[in-house]
Amino acid sequence: MSTTTPTSGTGTVTPAPTSALSLSRTTATAGRVLRQLRHDPRSIALMILVPCVMLFLLRYVFDGDPRTFDNIGASLLGIFPLITMFLVTSIATLRERTSGTLERLLAMPLGKGDLIAGYALAFGTVAIVQSILATALALWGLGLDVTGSPWLLLLVALLDALLGTALGLFVSAFAASEFQAVQFMPAVIFPQILLCGLFTPRDNMRPVLEAISNALPMSYAVDGMNEVLKHTDMTAAFVRDSLVVAGCALLVLALGAATLRRRTA
Repeated sequence: MSTTTPTSGTGTVTPAPTSALSLSRTTATAGRVLRQLRHDPRSIALMILVPCVMLFLLRYVFDGDPRTFDNIGASLLGIFPLITMFLVTSIATLRERTSGTLERLLAMPLGKGDLIAGYALAFGTVAIVQSILATALALWGLGLDVTGSPWLLLLVALLDALLGTALGLFVSAFAASEFQAVQFMPAVIFPQILLCGLFTPRDNMRPVLEAISNALPMSYAVDGMNEVLKHTDMTAAFVRDSLVVAGCALLVLALGAATLRRRTA
């Protein structure tokens, strides 16, 4: 059976839309993105080194009071990767669209789901490296004192980075330029930072703000980090928080596939 359908009046053919995810198409897309990143040292530095630099600066900002770093360092270990992955992913995806790459790719037998999954896989691979380096630096380089397992801390940091990737892929569909993509950060990221419980416990907020914070994924990321900070074993609250962050990442990726456009408006 043919996999192409004729276009109207031109005599040319275009691939029929693909509906199901394909492992081969997804991995091929991820490989292409990783090869491009390899030739973009600025993006690599932003994704991998900036969270480590920010944690290093934070540690010595509170050099006179190390307990403050212990109290907020775990939370920021999740927030910094989320922010950097959001920025790089949104800009990189938008650059693909404005250069016409997305249009050429989607003219091939490549579904939107394959494309989004490939990007998520590629940036998720970078997120693993980023999370390992940032967690290792915080725990063994900067002396972050946590009660729970470092592996649980790494898990939440990785989920946060993947959430940032998903959010970046999603908002890139609504930006017409790289500058607009950056402008989404105050709208998408800053409210979550203010309401996630980093500055004050969420139950101390006004009821309406607490209700909003309960609907934001970063709140559960911070709660998960705090569970590792305070408890030696994996708690039910930690499992719930991790599942919420992972579920939000998957939901946003699905929305990103649904809203993906070939070109900017």
